Amino acid sequence: MRHPSVLLPPTANSPCFLIDAKNRSYMHQYSNIYFTRLAILKKPVLERANARWRDLGNPVYVPRVLDVVKSQLCWILGTVYMDMPLKPNVLEDLGRDHSLPPPQSREKIYSDQDSVMLEDESGRIKLVGQKLISMHLVTGVIIAVLGMETPSGEFEVIDTCFADLAPFAEQHNTGNDSMDVDSSTAQLDEYLAVVSGLSIGTESQADAQIQMLVEYLSGEVGGHDDQTIASQITRLVIAGNSLLSVADIENGAEEDEKKPKKLSAVTPSDLSPHPNSILSAHLHDLASALPVHILPGPDDPSGAILPQQPFPRAMFSGATDFETFHCETNPVWLRLRSGTDSEESSSRDSSPPISSAGRSPVTRSVLVTSGQPVLDMFKYLPTPPFTLVSIAQLTLKWRHIAPTAPDTLWCHPYRERDPFVLDETPDIYVVGGMSEFATALVGSEQDGKRKRSRQCRVVLLPSFAETGTLVLVNMRTLDVRCVNFGVKGLSAGGGQAELPEEDAMQES
Repeated sequence: MRHPSVLLPPTANSPCFLIDAKNRSYMHQYSNIYFTRLAILKKPVLERANARWRDLGNPVYVPRVLDVVKSQLCWILGTVYMDMPLKPNVLEDLGRDHSLPPPQSREKIYSDQDSVMLEDESGRIKLVGQKLISMHLVTGVIIAVLGMETPSGEFEVIDTCFADLAPFAEQHNTGNDSMDVDSSTAQLDEYLAVVSGLSIGTESQADAQIQMLVEYLSGEVGGHDDQTIASQITRLVIAGNSLLSVADIENGAEEDEKKPKKLSAVTPSDLSPHPNSILSAHLHDLASALPVHILPGPDDPSGAILPQQPFPRAMFSGATDFETFHCETNPVWLRLRSGTDSEESSSRDSSPPISSAGRSPVTRSVLVTSGQPVLDMFKYLPTPPFTLVSIAQLTLKWRHIAPTAPDTLWCHPYRERDPFVLDETPDIYVVGGMSEFATALVGSEQDGKRKRSRQCRVVLLPSFAETGTLVLVNMRTLDVRCVNFGVKGLSAGGGQAELPEEDAMQES
């Protein structure tokens, strides 16, 4: 019998990414987002900067960046703007000769000619100094900088400070806070299953992997140990790219350079005529076994701007018969309670009840995105030293999951709020649409030392169609397990199958 979990209602501080009728307007200027972001994050950055620099001779805080005095040690606070020559420019695109093919998009847009600006309501000042070279900031981050203005009018930076982790959302957790990857799992532990990039839309060998995934989560395949773990999975989150984008195939060979890598071997004859029906059938089977949350992604038939709104439930006719099926926004914030009978707490759904004798309930906040913000910031930063997982960690410390919106990442023109600001830190941060699996633990810092009391588990999800990877996160300990699905002879995920002539599942 499957372990239960309940979906708790959001708190007053939980971010909401639904665009209601009040905010469904495109008449506002995007500058409102920057002003709102600065107003929200100014207080925590001020508090941390005061504590960080109060023993350095009490440097002066200058509230307006244009009021700094030359050669005086001080610190200022504002929004970072990266002036990058390689950054896409819409004005240049409109003015170019359209008889010529557009330039090929760049994987990275940073260069040695980049300059860093700090701006607030009063204006903008250029930042210089060796400290900035090692940091490699991105547009939209709220930081404080310590230094002094040079005779040339630039601000030479000695040190920087950002907000660091917000308070954790769930303060009264009864779960075990010891978090070691791939440690042994107790019989009573509960798991959250997360996957990304099903990419349904071609008649390929990956269909067998998806069918194996459905049967595994339903507890229909595998040995005793596999079925025991499957019964401990309380719900499934699908983090974007459930359907395969065919826009580049339809545009023909003239736009081959724009094709995603995963489509490079796909021909129009391979395309499934009914990809949505296939996805609906899989979701029907899954929702009949456990709660399912599905997010739109960049390849899915959804709006391109963030936050992406939920799929219409009518798209998935079979799965919508179950209350356990949820269409979510991208990003989405979920509050989940495990280890309790479903009758004990009201929620939008509940799994079949099971006795909770001997188990204490544990509540976790989970933040899930389909990966667009992290991939956009990846263009700003050199690799190495920065990686996708290190960028995801930085967004938590900056208290903003999409700082490059709206500069290089499309987002809704909010007027009075910025939904991507984190007033609370989640226990689990899941990022879909990544090139490979990665995980890390993020804790807050104080006086340069990491505090181990509370940490956030960051999980990066690769494409399931390419790797066959399902990730399980222990809701009590935040341990991580990877289950790899594959069929012998396949290049995606299953090329390492151990059972000859049979489907195989590998757990690591």
